[in-house]
Amino acid sequence: MNEILKHLEDFHGHLGPYAVIGYRMGLVANEQLGSDPFEKQVQVKTGTTPPLSCIIDGIQYSSGCTLGKGNISVKTLDDPTAIFTNKQGRSISITLKKDIRTEIDSRVTKDNMIAYSKNMFIRSNEELFIIQ
Repeated sequence: MNEILKHLEDFHGHLGPYAVIGYRMGLVANEQLGSDPFEKQVQVKTGTTPPLSCIIDGIQYSSGCTLGKGNISVKTLDDPTAIFTNKQGRSISITLKKDIRTEIDSRVTKDNMIAYSKNMFIRSNEELFIIQ
């Protein structure tokens, strides 16, 4: 297994596609707004119910925005969207595409979860997200 995925698995407790999606969202934010976790904050709209809320752990792992730093907040919505803002006021909204969410929710099982997670890890940002 890829070392990054292994570390994400250790952080989250298991490897699942939504944790990988969150990880990828954090990477996009780092590319667009900078990698310093003290220079940005994020609002995640997943709520706190798994499996969708697993996105939160992926975001924390890759972006460095954490509950402990106080620069991540969670809205109780069933919406796979993360809105990152940096201290200069630049903002980016990253939403998981509906067809990808439908694919995960309808096709992922315990037996293929690792394979699907690896698949989400290598897909392009354009295939996975609406970025605004």
